[in-house]
Amino acid sequence: METAVKRFLRYVKYETTSDENSSKCPSTEGQMAFAKVLSDELKSIGLEDVSVDENGYVMGTILSNVDEEVPVVGFIAHMDTSPDMSGKNVNPQIIENYDGNDIVLNRDLNVVLSPNDFPELKQYVGKSLITTDGTTLLGADDKAGVAAIITACEYLISHPEIKHGTIKICFTPDEEIGRGADKFDVEKFGADFAYTIDGESIGQLEYENFNAASAKITIHGRNVHPGMAKGKMKNSVLIGVELASMLPLEETPENTEGYEGFYHLTNFDGNVEETHMQYIIRDFDKENFENRKNYLINLISNLNEKYGENTVEIDLKDQYYNMREIIEKDMRIIDIAVKAMELADVKPNVSPIRGGTDGARLSYMGLPTPNIFTGGHNFHGRYEYIPTFAIEKAVEVILNIVKLVAEG
Repeated sequence: METAVKRFLRYVKYETTSDENSSKCPSTEGQMAFAKVLSDELKSIGLEDVSVDENGYVMGTILSNVDEEVPVVGFIAHMDTSPDMSGKNVNPQIIENYDGNDIVLNRDLNVVLSPNDFPELKQYVGKSLITTDGTTLLGADDKAGVAAIITACEYLISHPEIKHGTIKICFTPDEEIGRGADKFDVEKFGADFAYTIDGESIGQLEYENFNAASAKITIHGRNVHPGMAKGKMKNSVLIGVELASMLPLEETPENTEGYEGFYHLTNFDGNVEETHMQYIIRDFDKENFENRKNYLINLISNLNEKYGENTVEIDLKDQYYNMREIIEKDMRIIDIAVKAMELADVKPNVSPIRGGTDGARLSYMGLPTPNIFTGGHNFHGRYEYIPTFAIEKAVEVILNIVKLVAEG
């Protein structure tokens, strides 16, 4: 059997960066190539019904080995890595017996992973860490999840004495660009509930996430010669600045934490004649979420009264919702995950996701799907790292979940 760590080190060599500018699924050829590699691997270790569909979704099954009927549990991870930084030619470094000091990732570029900047490193003194070489991201998000799931599957197939029900697995494309659940076939998957293995630090268990909306705002101005502009010019840039200043300055990502929501201006581009702004709106509470959207709409209405009808236009769309509304209807799947971690000597850290997850959308598609840790830190950038023992613990938690589900 190949260890989860060795699998992970092998997987990160595959370039699977997703591309939000592509309309294809998967958005990049590298993801489909990796999907075929994983499909072949699943077949080689003995999974049934292994498939890769035309959109790059990899699915497989481990059949039940118990007579009684038990729930079908699924495990899901995504194959793509973030376009925020290059995932090409990833060259992982292994830091054995970390001493608690600065780690020089790249001497030539002066890239240093320091506990002064990332104090959680101090938790891992004496442990082995996998880091980048300072020129790419690492890919623990989410190839650590892929490695943990496949390693757990291989262990179960190699140890038929472990009693378990039917197990479903799926590896998805394009999660990092918000499309991981777009073409997920819940009916084909056939699980009663599932877990994404896509969280960060060890012990994380998440079943709450933001309600999310996007707002694309277009401001129409009027440009005339500035020397003769009085009473005639309508500067769309200044109207955009006015709109931004009307939103609560303390309710931005850099000023919020925990369960606090926000408005986030992600793009501002324009000239006197026309300006484009993009916001994302986030809140855990559904009522507050609706109030935030209505507040922005009312601000725009006020600006149109001031500057003229249709001066400011908004395209407001909901993106996803808080999966807590689905999960809390039957908290047994959370109880199972908590117990599975405790059996693995992992302290559960049940916390909200200040972001989104495929599990949120899947939960509203009929597949309740909370999120479990991989153990990684600093995803999406050159300072990404993961303790080796955390990947191994993720495998242990998956195996414990399978056993607990079979026990009923």
